[in-house]
Amino acid sequence: MQLIFDNLPSALEQSRGGSVRALGVTSPQRWPGVPDVPAIAETVPGFEAVGFYGISAPKGTPPEIVDTLNKAVGEALKDPKLVARLAEVGGIPKPMTPAEFGKLVADETEKWRKVVEFAGVSVD
Repeated sequence: MQLIFDNLPSALEQSRGGSVRALGVTSPQRWPGVPDVPAIAETVPGFEAVGFYGISAPKGTPPEIVDTLNKAVGEALKDPKLVARLAEVGGIPKPMTPAEFGKLVADETEKWRKVVEFAGVSVD
């Protein structure tokens, strides 16, 4: 394979081990865990394609349960050991309220919908 766009957690160890060469990160700026790898946006202004992980619950989950889960996840993301481990694999915790996470998902869905339409991609 000559080129691949991969998630940082799955490519980081291969890059550190020298079996692949990281050409760039798709975040708007250089990623703290690999500061020597340039952001693609340094060459292509405005380029951004950042993956994220989140936790969601089924539609209709009572708000008090969502709040309890959100607080528990927020507390877990303050644990220095967890933060350090996430950094090792290229992650940065970004705790959010349920509303903020919902907006992120909606914004990303809209962004990629436009890309799919522009590219003329269809499911057969």
